[in-house]
Amino acid sequence: MLDMLLNLSLLLISISTIGFVYRIIKGPTTGDRAMALDAIGINIIAVTAILSIMLRTTSFVEVILLIGIIAFVGTVAFGKFLEKGAIIEYDRDQ
Repeated sequence: MLDMLLNLSLLLISISTIGFVYRIIKGPTTGDRAMALDAIGINIIAVTAILSIMLRTTSFVEVILLIGIIAFVGTVAFGKFLEKGAIIEYDRDQ
């Protein structure tokens, strides 16, 4: 029963990932594209967690944490880019 639910979860996550890829390609705004990339990162975390459950191992916990940190940093960098127009600012007026 659990295997069937995990396989169904993988199928639904795959379908949603296809929708997010479509949103990245056809997104009308840059914000839509960034949101879709963030959602794909969450889907990758979910797939990794499901595979960890299916394989009955806890060795993927570090991978899940790393993907989450990278997705968070990417979202923060994109927010800064939207706010200021640059991610890294160089002050050479000193």
